[in-house]
Amino acid sequence: MDVKKYSKKQLADFYETMYTIRRFEENVFEFYKQGLMAGLAHLYMGEEAVATGVCGALNEEDYIGSTHRGHGHLIARGADINRMMAEILGKKTGYSRGKGGSMHIMAMDKGILGANGIVGGGIPSTTGAAYSAKYRGTDQVSVCFLGDSASNQGTFHESINMAAAWDLPCIYVIENNLYGISTDIRDVTNTPDLSVRAKAYNIPGVTVDGMDVTAVYEAAKTAVERAREGKGPTLIEAKTYRWQGHHVGDPALYRQRKSKTEKEDWMKKDPIPALEKAAVAAKKMTKKDFEALREEVEAKVQAADKFAVDSEYPEVEDAFTDVFEERID
Repeated sequence: MDVKKYSKKQLADFYETMYTIRRFEENVFEFYKQGLMAGLAHLYMGEEAVATGVCGALNEEDYIGSTHRGHGHLIARGADINRMMAEILGKKTGYSRGKGGSMHIMAMDKGILGANGIVGGGIPSTTGAAYSAKYRGTDQVSVCFLGDSASNQGTFHESINMAAAWDLPCIYVIENNLYGISTDIRDVTNTPDLSVRAKAYNIPGVTVDGMDVTAVYEAAKTAVERAREGKGPTLIEAKTYRWQGHHVGDPALYRQRKSKTEKEDWMKKDPIPALEKAAVAAKKMTKKDFEALREEVEAKVQAADKFAVDSEYPEVEDAFTDVFEERID
């Protein structure tokens, strides 16, 4: 990781975002274990560098589309973690007033088109946002986050084909954490690098180290600049790893099929301490700087937890609000 060309503020921002995601997700897991969260959540721990690097290259007016593992995307985009945690706990102060839960949080004020519980479900809508930007003549770009398994969905190929044909300002980011639930992507594709699929659509495809926030940022920055210039989409594959199983209740024993130490090997590449080590070695920041950042983040996350716990649940009659009803008389 080469941090020499980055300012102290840039590195601090990268670190603060990644650490906020990590602590937020750890506390979501605790709420689940305490029985305070209905349903399941798909945690982003381990993948923090991807969302942080990509969203760090965007402007406030840009769009992102998320996935079922979307908490990290929202935090990196600047969403309110108080409202996020409240939504996860099903409270009416949440982004979706407690009705969406973990997999259906959206924040249009931040250009966040929404998390999506359907694999590959967010790809067409994010592509549509890019079409909208081009149609309106703005310089906005749209980023579509998707998992490795979503790259085998028809929506992936159909959307990229359309984006390539019409030079839409869309960046497709495959977060390749190797698994779709328990299916190893290496067993169901015939290429070690999913980014080569870009060749079929004559667009740039690049594979980056998803555990290196600066590598992700540089790839995203190049793709965003290209999109703003009207040159069309880019496919980025970020090789990363999720610490937990598919969801909070998954022990992920399937990860031992190929290697007994796979998880441990990936955890040695943890992007958060890696950035701290690199920044200190380059004399860009000190250990005390990072300690201060961690204290600030801890206070914010604890405040979000309290806000969510103290918030009220929706009333029963609220089930009939915010619902589109078509009547045929």
